[in-house]
Amino acid sequence: MSLKGVEVVKDNVRLLSNKPGVYRMLNEKGQVLYVGKAKNLKKRVSSYSKIEGHSLRIKRMISEIFSMTFLTTETDVEALLLEQNLIKELKPKYNVLLRDDKSFPHIYLSLHQEFPRLSKHRGVKGKLGKYFGPFSSAPATARTIDQLQKAFLLRTCSDSDFNSRKRACLLYQIKKCSAPCVGYIARDEYNLLCKQASNFLVGENSNIQKALAKEMELASAQLKFEKAAKLRDRIKALTEIQSSQKINPKNIKNADLFALFEIGLEVCIQVVFIRNNKIYGNHAYFPKTGEGADSSELIEAFVAQFYLNRVPPNQVIISTGLPNSDILEALLSKKAEGRVQIFLPMRGEKRQIMSWALKNAEEELKRRLSNMASQKQLMKGLQKKLNLNYYPSRIEVYDNSHIQGKHAVGVMIVVGDEGFVKSQYRKYRFDEEVANRGDDVSMMTEMLSRRFKKILSKTDSKIIDSLPQLIIVDGGKTQVSSAVKVLRNFDVRNVSIVGVAKGTDRNAGREQLYQPGKKTLGLSERDPILYFIQRIRDEAHRFAIGSHRHRRSKDIYTSPLDEIEGIGLIRKRSLLAKFGSAKAISMASREDLRLVQGISEAMANAIYNHFREST
Repeated sequence: MSLKGVEVVKDNVRLLSNKPGVYRMLNEKGQVLYVGKAKNLKKRVSSYSKIEGHSLRIKRMISEIFSMTFLTTETDVEALLLEQNLIKELKPKYNVLLRDDKSFPHIYLSLHQEFPRLSKHRGVKGKLGKYFGPFSSAPATARTIDQLQKAFLLRTCSDSDFNSRKRACLLYQIKKCSAPCVGYIARDEYNLLCKQASNFLVGENSNIQKALAKEMELASAQLKFEKAAKLRDRIKALTEIQSSQKINPKNIKNADLFALFEIGLEVCIQVVFIRNNKIYGNHAYFPKTGEGADSSELIEAFVAQFYLNRVPPNQVIISTGLPNSDILEALLSKKAEGRVQIFLPMRGEKRQIMSWALKNAEEELKRRLSNMASQKQLMKGLQKKLNLNYYPSRIEVYDNSHIQGKHAVGVMIVVGDEGFVKSQYRKYRFDEEVANRGDDVSMMTEMLSRRFKKILSKTDSKIIDSLPQLIIVDGGKTQVSSAVKVLRNFDVRNVSIVGVAKGTDRNAGREQLYQPGKKTLGLSERDPILYFIQRIRDEAHRFAIGSHRHRRSKDIYTSPLDEIEGIGLIRKRSLLAKFGSAKAISMASREDLRLVQGISEAMANAIYNHFREST
């Protein structure tokens, strides 16, 4: 008979060493229940060898253990890092999980270039130049860049656009660029603007404004009123940026602040970014709490996961004390390649900002709980209206967008108890055979087949665990029948399907709902469940159309000529000016190609051969 629970733990303890390391607890299906770290594996795991003395959450977890695996490490810090890597990869049921792990945007200034470019950057900092941030959101970054353009007149155009421009663009006309592309500003003068922008972003703003004010007064005294007006506009733009910062801590230069607020089993962690004595923004997180963890475990796990792919500042301020803060400090210091201190503020400015962040965390969590209550009520109403056997805690909606099969994109959106789960949205591109048909049913069948193909092997626990209870497809009986066929082929059970189609007059509010083997259902135009279905359907349409437009716009600016080595912007323009289109170029003879200015005999042969080899 197979061992289970406490007996599995006892059986493993006797074989363990006293080294630091990481342990994993698995259930009967091989799914990971929990990943933990230990300074002493034998001592830590033995604490699970009896049920008494644990919280209800841990008791439940121990009862589900079927097997355990172990990895030893040389140090406690290595154990902590390995634990957080495994948690991120495996997403165990009883661990604290950071669910929104996207990177934050920065402002990037390419100071290594002759005329540096100001731009938004997200992801790995692999390029030369300077990075400023992080900012809490892409819109916040865009707003700051817009104000910096007004204040410092730096270019934001791409390098290819910059190098090919013959006259100043609209940004110069509206006083948001100094037009270095066409020589309206000298290199030294432009580099001074870059230096001022860089200094401003690291907090040296008062000196810049004083210098600009003196320069404006001098220009005015010399009757150079146009120059004085430009300087006035720059000073005004700087003032607008400063006023948007709201709170400027005097004694905290660079820090990230983590404020945790709990209501029952729901948690909000408010993260505040402080850089160069300015608050650059904040972001609310709602981590999965591992079936109810205490606040110390929550904050430690969250902070460790938060910095897996980020570099921490030299101060991390937290709202809850940690029993092993020294290990976390060592891990963060290793990531930062310098000393990182963790503070639990008790008084002073740090405590004041923490109180402000905690209040914001409380308000965010209360809003979220209120929205969740409304969402759950709608989900229950949907279950009742459609007579579903299961509560639809996960709804997947499928849609596609194309123009006669061109630039076809399919999408899946996910709806849960907390609303739209945007981190789990997916896009599908179709092969030529499917796209050329321009057939919505074929595209929908392709999407569902790719979504559920791993179910056959029963090996991917993450896919199986994320099965929806309800699938909504855009369309009527034909689409529903095709969806049913796909699920039957993949032996997917306990998943309901409904098709949503507008009535014969195509008016919103007259939608018809189609379910396999049931009568067509129409809802009252004022039914809140109909509004809910329309909102879900419209979100899928929005995502599909946006994805289609993005793909189409990318294709507009691409050309088969881009694939030919040696064909740059100038040669491409010459070829298009001569032949009118890429298709005409592909049909041209070698002799005709050689007549184009800038095209040598070797290049003409390369173009000619490229189009013949690719057909």
